[in-house]
Amino acid sequence: MDSILAAARVIATARRSGTPLDPLAAGVASGTETEGYRIQRAVHDLLLPQAGAIVGHKIGCTSAVMQQYLNIPHPCSGGVFQRGVFESGASLRAGDYVRVGVECEIAVQLARDLAPAAAPFAADSVAPAIDCYLPAIEIVDDRYADWQTIGAPTLVADDFFAAGCVLGSPVARAAAPNLLEVAGRAVVNGLEAGRGSGADVLGHPHNALAWLANHLAAEGKALRAGEIVLTGSPVKTIWLKADDAAVMELGGLGTVAATFA
Repeated sequence: MDSILAAARVIATARRSGTPLDPLAAGVASGTETEGYRIQRAVHDLLLPQAGAIVGHKIGCTSAVMQQYLNIPHPCSGGVFQRGVFESGASLRAGDYVRVGVECEIAVQLARDLAPAAAPFAADSVAPAIDCYLPAIEIVDDRYADWQTIGAPTLVADDFFAAGCVLGSPVARAAAPNLLEVAGRAVVNGLEAGRGSGADVLGHPHNALAWLANHLAAEGKALRAGEIVLTGSPVKTIWLKADDAAVMELGGLGTVAATFA
């Protein structure tokens, strides 16, 4: 436990100060992703006073394009803090991030809990728990000295690049289109920067939600009613510079926009 808390303190201090995170020292670094998730929980506890409550989750590496980009062949998850959630049209400061990026996401908000006792979950069993879908920009932050060499366990411990999200208008589950056919298009400064579809997200975004519910259930934790889940990007991360404007278009779900001044 001492090494977990020590690692969490290093990560939380780097996040608060905006200092790129170097590889953790021997004896402190997490050797496995399981240890990384233990450190992540400790990081959350340390950041709560500054970042607000955990109001949801992000899932990374749910599409082939992102698994290839990050060289991690399976999903990973992180937390979403209250003070990192913004409404469409938000104007944010690029300088508040080490190296800010955006991803195109289908977000879900839950109407009821997905409790560990109901595991294992599958796409068809998580669908009824969804209240609505939202077009979303996931805000990511490359806050690492070199993310390509820092290792998946440390990325997991640091919430896997998570830095918040921008949410568009909700679409009730009963009124939503077939998610497999939802085309996602990322536009930056009026130019297309990437495209994909709901089918690229583990075959269906509900599969991603089921993965997260099972992942948390294995730790005795639940997904809670009201929580937001970012199901993963079918589009490769787009790194921004100051004054960039990002728009994500998700066919049938609407658009969501933000600027980074």
